[in-house]
Amino acid sequence: MASSGSGSTLRRGLPRVAGGEPWPPAGAADAADVATSAAPESAARQIGTLLQGEAAALRRGLPRTPGGEPWPPGGGARAAHDVASAGSNPQVLISETDAAPALATAPPTSEASTHSVPSDTDATALRRGLPRTPGGEPWPPGGILARVGDPAAAPTANEGAISLPGRQEPQAPLQETGAEQADAPAAPARAAVAVSAAPDGPRPPLPFTQTVWPGRAASHRPAPPAEPKRYGPFTKAQWAGAIIVGGAGLLFAAGMAVVFVRWFLSLEFMQDFLVTYPGEYHLPEGAPVGIPAWLGWQHFFNVFLMVLIIRTGLTIRTEKRPAVFWTPKRNKKGKVSLTIWFHQSLDLLWIVNGFVFVALLFVTGQWMRIVPTSWEVFPNALSAALQYVSLDWPTENGWVNYNSLQQLAYFSTVFIAAPLAIVTGYRMSGLWPKKNAKLSAAYPIEWARKVHFPVMLYFVVFIFIHVALVLATGALRNLNHMYAAQGSVDGVAYADNWTGFWMFVASLAVIAAAWIAARPLVLAPIARLFGTVSGR
Repeated sequence: MASSGSGSTLRRGLPRVAGGEPWPPAGAADAADVATSAAPESAARQIGTLLQGEAAALRRGLPRTPGGEPWPPGGGARAAHDVASAGSNPQVLISETDAAPALATAPPTSEASTHSVPSDTDATALRRGLPRTPGGEPWPPGGILARVGDPAAAPTANEGAISLPGRQEPQAPLQETGAEQADAPAAPARAAVAVSAAPDGPRPPLPFTQTVWPGRAASHRPAPPAEPKRYGPFTKAQWAGAIIVGGAGLLFAAGMAVVFVRWFLSLEFMQDFLVTYPGEYHLPEGAPVGIPAWLGWQHFFNVFLMVLIIRTGLTIRTEKRPAVFWTPKRNKKGKVSLTIWFHQSLDLLWIVNGFVFVALLFVTGQWMRIVPTSWEVFPNALSAALQYVSLDWPTENGWVNYNSLQQLAYFSTVFIAAPLAIVTGYRMSGLWPKKNAKLSAAYPIEWARKVHFPVMLYFVVFIFIHVALVLATGALRNLNHMYAAQGSVDGVAYADNWTGFWMFVASLAVIAAAWIAARPLVLAPIARLFGTVSGR
């Protein structure tokens, strides 16, 4: 807007309605000229009169939010009318160049009347937007100031203010304080352009000038993806990756070990070592030859009970809320879960079978096959281990004599691991005299728990390696030795038939059936013979 002295008129832009006249109306230019020569109050009234009719017919468009009212709000026309008729303190749009002449030509007034005519320091520069014509200047022209009169009338004008996209939040008016506020309640205050409030409430003003409207995505974030289910410390994909990477690493390490050991055994001093210690030593005179039938049956019972003991032991460690309980008849306070009762019952049967096995070993002299009788067992065990790693395995002659590595493994299992499992299991069972405080203090249950589980892991590893070597070093011959008690008699071999193999398959079927049947439906009737079975 230019001053009236220059004779220029107000710039007119595009029409506000289709097919209408350019806006603002032609008469607004005369009102702008009047604003530079007359009092600001009269100029505002003239501009307000011209704009009142235009504001009343403001065109409403699409809603700003989905499902909302058409925009601008219905009160937009009323707000423009309220601004135009705000009385002695209307909102006046003047330029910075016209502010000084208008104030200079105004007659002197008293202190009270100075609040009705806003000064240039009470005006805020109007924000400029896009040009109204292609290639033109930003609109409105530079230097336009926005002034607001009485603070009491400001909320009325702002209630229906038209909201523009991308604008900042309205700033609170600056009000006078102290005695000046009491003496001049109609003092002018600063105001900014009002914007529409967000559905969830007003937002704080942006610390920068917004140039792009973010749209709906600014306040709506997608829900985070669901956390994958974990099995222990890893998910299924992580377990699969760990197995693949770990398996590949173990295979590579095994290959490197085979290469290194074969090179090591090719050295001259190691060749002499293998000749001196081939992997086994001669048994004492009178040692029995062959494996009797009772030893084969004991072997089957031991495997049958050991598999079920390991299964129930792992179930006890993972069972958090047992569904079935067992209470002994003579001790109503000794209630335990049905799984614990079954585990302890299997332990008792395994101990009985173990005592029978050890007794028969010493009665028949079979103990000399698994108990070391010479210190040569240690260098021969080392020789046998190196031969296994090099894949040039030692000669198997289990019908007559085990190699030293087998002998040490069987001796450790029967006479070390089994007693440790019995002693620690007894301390953790209900058979332990809990009332004996001195005995319990001398043998804490924490010690038993720390030993019992590693012993169970030892049995698992031993069974896996034992079965693998039995099948890899001559399955038919070894199975005939252990299950069919068949070997070589007077130089005639009877160990190349399938008898032992089918007996082994039958034993696996029995073990699998017992594994499936080990559930409360089958165990409850048996447990009721020795106590009371209840759900809680």
